[in-house]
Amino acid sequence: MLASILTLVLATAAVALPANNEVRAVPDPSQVYINGIVYGGTGCPQGTVGSYVSGDRQTFTLIFDQYVASIGPGVAVAQSRKNCQLNLDLRYPGGFQYSILNTVYRGYAGLDAGVTGVQSTTFYFSGQTAQTTTSSTFKGPMDSNYATQDSVDLTSTVWSPCGANSALNMNSQVRLTSPNSAARGQITDDSIDGKITFVVGVQWQKC
Repeated sequence: MLASILTLVLATAAVALPANNEVRAVPDPSQVYINGIVYGGTGCPQGTVGSYVSGDRQTFTLIFDQYVASIGPGVAVAQSRKNCQLNLDLRYPGGFQYSILNTVYRGYAGLDAGVTGVQSTTFYFSGQTAQTTTSSTFKGPMDSNYATQDSVDLTSTVWSPCGANSALNMNSQVRLTSPNSAARGQITDDSIDGKITFVVGVQWQKC
């Protein structure tokens, strides 16, 4: 099965250790949970995504039926790019805010020579204009699974608002380009997994 996994890992790392080495401020893990997920896009039309949120609200899984970008003779131009907009309602205690530090992607790409595939995700919080993007680029010839980790540039870090639980939006997309109209390529996203593991990935700070 052509599989691709985006892992959103939430951590308890503070922005930086204070000069006096006092304990980092982190929220109570039991008060951080996923309240719900909404989706939509050319790669995930309504009714084509199976979703599961664990009872403890610590994990979410989406299984896609149509998240496939393709390029080549006889393939419509519109098929070269697919996207999926995810809206994650993450709840956490007042007095804290968080930001995304990295994303981990695993998947499959079959690309002829000259074909370029890009998988990217733009993160932003509802009600805010600031956003940040991570991306991975794949060059043909390629016919294999891939695993990449993208780190967010600290200078472009986007923080959730203080005093409110604002939804985290993730606009994920896969797209293919090639100067050779005879070249073929395909890149897929069959699933996106997210887990609050409190290891690495998200930084917390007090408001």
